[in-house]
Amino acid sequence: MVSSTSVETVVKISHFRMDFGKKTVIKDLSFDVKKGEVFGFLGSNGSGKTTTIRALLGLYQPTSGELLVGGKTFSVSSGIKLGYLPEERGLYKKESVIDVMTYFGQLKGLSKKEARTSAEAYLSRVKLSDKAMTRIDKLSGGQQQKVQLGITIMNNPEMLILDEPTKGFDPVNRRLLMDIIEEHQRNGATVIFVTHQMEEVERLCDRIILLKDGVSYAYGTVAEVKSQYGNASLDDIFLKVYGDENEITEEAE
Repeated sequence: MVSSTSVETVVKISHFRMDFGKKTVIKDLSFDVKKGEVFGFLGSNGSGKTTTIRALLGLYQPTSGELLVGGKTFSVSSGIKLGYLPEERGLYKKESVIDVMTYFGQLKGLSKKEARTSAEAYLSRVKLSDKAMTRIDKLSGGQQQKVQLGITIMNNPEMLILDEPTKGFDPVNRRLLMDIIEEHQRNGATVIFVTHQMEEVERLCDRIILLKDGVSYAYGTVAEVKSQYGNASLDDIFLKVYGDENEITEEAE
């Protein structure tokens, strides 16, 4: 865990508003992410998490406000090594696992040999060495997700943005993934972590923000957020903000 006092700010979002036509998705959002922390980005589907990330990365033009990475608007030439695992996965499904990972490793600046060595080490770590020559489309969804994560963390990014990285994982693989995230944090990476799993938040996150309808309902350390809600559990806080499960399901749809 990282203390947020006197620590460099890596991401700063100030008075961010995002309109799509007549619909306002983000209303006046401000928060920051400190260097070396795991920052939990929480909220139900439709709360504005993915919109915020896409605007931060320059994929959307904000209606108003400022979104900065390392003190400036993000671009691929900004000099920050960033790994982004989007909610929508994208792999070349007709190619083998090792070829796809090696290709993306080269795109990230590794030599072909370095990329292949890194890919092989990762596949061994996540118990997919026997799938190295298998086509991506022959893997299960969870196995494809492991490959996508491996590509995301190749070349040891300074900042990782992980959007629902454990979605569909069983408890064993979820724990393995959390171990990998913790290792990258210990090596100095800053992590923005989007998840619905509160046990993951409890284990990994230094600070969190909870969004609903593009508005922040809680922001701070896990302990601070719990204190704001009478020391309730994170699950109970989520339910207090979103109401019962039927309301959450309706919003997700």
